Amino acid sequence: MKMKMRSQKSEVRIKRRGRKPLLARFFQYFLILASLFLLLSSAYGKVYIDITAPAPKKMPIAIFDLVGPSGREISDIIREDLIFTGLFQAVDKTSFIESPAQAFNPQNWTPLGIEAVVKGNVSEEKNLSITIALYDTFEGREILNKQYQSEKELLRQLSHSISNDVYAAMTGRPGIFRTRIAFIGEEGEEKGIYIMDWDGHRIRKLGLKGSLVLAPHWSQDGSRIIYSSERGRQWGIYLLDFLKMTEKRVFASKGTNMAGDFFPKSDSFIFSSSKDGTPDLYTFNINDNSVKKITSTHGIEVSPAVSSDGKTVAFVSDRGGSPQIYLMQPDGTEIRRVTFEGSYNTSPHWSPAGDRLVFSGRRGGKNQIFTVKSDGSELMQLTDHGNNEDPSFSSDGRYIVFSSDREKTKAIYIMRANGEAQKKISPKDLKAFGPRWSPN
Repeated sequence: MKMKMRSQKSEVRIKRRGRKPLLARFFQYFLILASLFLLLSSAYGKVYIDITAPAPKKMPIAIFDLVGPSGREISDIIREDLIFTGLFQAVDKTSFIESPAQAFNPQNWTPLGIEAVVKGNVSEEKNLSITIALYDTFEGREILNKQYQSEKELLRQLSHSISNDVYAAMTGRPGIFRTRIAFIGEEGEEKGIYIMDWDGHRIRKLGLKGSLVLAPHWSQDGSRIIYSSERGRQWGIYLLDFLKMTEKRVFASKGTNMAGDFFPKSDSFIFSSSKDGTPDLYTFNINDNSVKKITSTHGIEVSPAVSSDGKTVAFVSDRGGSPQIYLMQPDGTEIRRVTFEGSYNTSPHWSPAGDRLVFSGRRGGKNQIFTVKSDGSELMQLTDHGNNEDPSFSSDGRYIVFSSDREKTKAIYIMRANGEAQKKISPKDLKAFGPRWSPN
């Protein structure tokens, strides 16, 4: 079945705010970060922390306050990033024998059991310039020496870049400290899409709103977002393109239309629509505006989520009598049930590796966050306070973002993928829900 979309006049340029469009300034951050240059670098050969181990030991690490303007602020951001991973133990600065100005000497650290040391300096003239050195205390060698530059207003992003490099040097894996979280914020009766850094800082409102807005979904390259919104008493699916600085409606029909995930190439996505009666699942091709129906039942079929390789779709159906999570091929074949415990399971999201799903399930009258393997085994409950919904994995699969009303008002929280270190990151004066972690 192929449907041709009517010509839409709904494509709009993002409104200007001040001298530059908000999204232009937003995307400019990544162009500037791309201009960071390497002065001297060591290849990440040795793996100091095996993140695949069931319970890796925390590495004691000494992080000096960087010498120069904003040095302490930058170092505090690096500490907070690394500590949240659960892989590092930041040693109290009062125990440091060596001063920031002294040359690194492993004999000052090995008696204290400290395995790595971060030192560096900052200069602020026209731009921000930071030099960082990371040392292995046991082998007495420099692991990393790198210089970073950016505009002064990008201090936090630059600090996260340093955290990424330290993390990569220690684990051999990329860090997530420059990723973002998109979510729905509600002020009064108005809902809009917001984006913030992974730690809750630098919140930006994108100026896209409606009386009802549903959770956004990222393309795999992070350059696009799709979301559903009710405007003019009609549910439409909207595409926000950060490269073109545009927002346009790509699909609309009678009934409710709820966007799902992009497929890997980002030229098509899956969605749920009740345009033919009860909600079923469809795919939409952005290039030719064609629509293909892939499920057809008398019940509900909602919340579709596409695995990172594009080969499997998770979704919610009540075909068995209650809302449960199922898997299928992208063409709607080979349907199989994943969840069997609980009478209401919804909002699945894939781990990047495709081996696990995170979802929201009702237990004892409240919604909690669970993970389960894609074959239905190893069900694990991660939350137990308040109602917890809208889970989404980070790009490395080690962390989960979700919404919760545990403090009365809905807010965005993050936690490690095993449920540890649950932490609120959205501002207290904003009702927030529907978070999605960016892929980069």
